[in-house]
Amino acid sequence: MNRPELLAPGGSLEKLKTAILYGADAVYVGGEAFSLRVAAENFSFEDMEEGLRFAHERGKKVYLTANILPHNKDIDEFKEYIKKVAPLGFDAVLVADPGMMELAHELAPNLPIHISTQANNVNYKSAEFWYKQGAKRVVLAREMSMEEIREIRSKTPKDLELEAFVHGAMCVSYSGRCLLSNYMTSRDANQGACAHPCRWNYSLVEETRPGEYMPVYENERGTFIFNSKDLCMIEHIPEIIESGITSLKLEGRVKTAYYVATVVKAYREEIDRYLENPKEYKFDKTQLDELCKVSHRPYSTGFYFGKPNEESQVYTTSSYIRDYDLIGIVTDYDEKTGIATVSQRNRFFVGDEIEIMQPGKPFFSQTVKYMENDKGESIDVAPHAAMTLKLPLDKPVVKDAILRKARKE
Repeated sequence: MNRPELLAPGGSLEKLKTAILYGADAVYVGGEAFSLRVAAENFSFEDMEEGLRFAHERGKKVYLTANILPHNKDIDEFKEYIKKVAPLGFDAVLVADPGMMELAHELAPNLPIHISTQANNVNYKSAEFWYKQGAKRVVLAREMSMEEIREIRSKTPKDLELEAFVHGAMCVSYSGRCLLSNYMTSRDANQGACAHPCRWNYSLVEETRPGEYMPVYENERGTFIFNSKDLCMIEHIPEIIESGITSLKLEGRVKTAYYVATVVKAYREEIDRYLENPKEYKFDKTQLDELCKVSHRPYSTGFYFGKPNEESQVYTTSSYIRDYDLIGIVTDYDEKTGIATVSQRNRFFVGDEIEIMQPGKPFFSQTVKYMENDKGESIDVAPHAAMTLKLPLDKPVVKDAILRKARKE
């Protein structure tokens, strides 16, 4: 049985640690250059060192993304960057450009290379080509069907690892190689600065009637014609594992630590349950409910079971669905008293119904009975971000447990 890696996004040091604590086998991170996610917090060299140490002490891996499509002016800086990161101990570097791969081989010969989804890997000959150039892993484009993935697996060397996205945002263009952002805003998606114009609201204007905006279909507000639903494959863990995919990738380096914890935990538990007893496995619908408690668009299965149709787009809004808020993270817990010390993240009140989520255990719900501030004073509301609180919890929790609250309609 293929035991796949669960690969999580690490947009910051906090998110890297969260991903590992909640069950990720590996995390991909970006430095302050070359990582294709300028909107993420990204890692300084000091953060890289701490993150690598944290992961390796727990037997987990960290991959460095350096997958922009560089211009001439980027080459010399990339050389210096690779020289600097090579000694840190990353488990692989992701690149998309053949020249960058060649430089990485020359300057960091012991650093395994993964070929990014930006390279548009959609067939077995492409995967075989990269393998012959020395790549350890190829990240498949999001636009692959399950049948195509199985064929790639059957026609490529067994020691070539295949990675595929199973959860997160989809793009109107092939795996992010889009020119629309550059054309409309001068922000280059292939340099990590995508403005996401595919999700904007569009109407039709006839050439001789400037200023008269006609909806692309019958709706006064126009339509979000390029706004794809998010990918979610948690209901199809058996098919994914049986396809031979080596690494199951979760998208979201610009998402929150709460998002990372929730998504990693759900996929971790479903993967483990399937591997424990494949013949008796049945999907646990509560895991999909969990994935609906993070910021997301409506879900679809992307290209896995056929090309997306009109049902795979969201035409009415480009906003995320946000039904829950992170309200705090446990920094300490006293088993004798049942009192948790919490770092507050969003306002909540005594009397609120909250849920507590932690690694490896089901979430539980309770009412906030009372709270104290860091001076030991009783308070009715926690209004200030990052304030330290103490409150009783109905069940034991571990450090880094997450408190969340449903939004009121």
